[in-house]
Amino acid sequence: MYFIAAFGLLMMCLSVIMMVNPNYWSDQIVNFSKKPYFHWFELISRIGAGLVFVLFNESTLYPQLILGIGYLLIAVGIGLLITGSVKHRGFAVWSAEKFKSTFRFAGVGSFIFGIFLIYISIIGVLNN
Repeated sequence: MYFIAAFGLLMMCLSVIMMVNPNYWSDQIVNFSKKPYFHWFELISRIGAGLVFVLFNESTLYPQLILGIGYLLIAVGIGLLITGSVKHRGFAVWSAEKFKSTFRFAGVGSFIFGIFLIYISIIGVLNN
């Protein structure tokens, strides 16, 4: 499915920012968490992406993995709903500061995973 490949491409682009400038990445997390739409954007984007992963898992090379990721994204979205906006914002600020030193390494892993998502999506479409 093309959405899953696009998701992988977005991950790769954001990962480059994480790798090149982890301090900027951390600052932007904090800035974004102050926006009034932060909580709802995070919640809706996770549940929406999760639903797409669940609905289109069969069009990928590894459908069970994509199905699991989809359900995980939905569960995280539901968890954010239960957690509430105030605690979610607090966690975002805390984690942006706490894990700033690991963003570069996490960016490498995220970049590789983005490539993987694109690969399994394109191969899945070509096989169908």
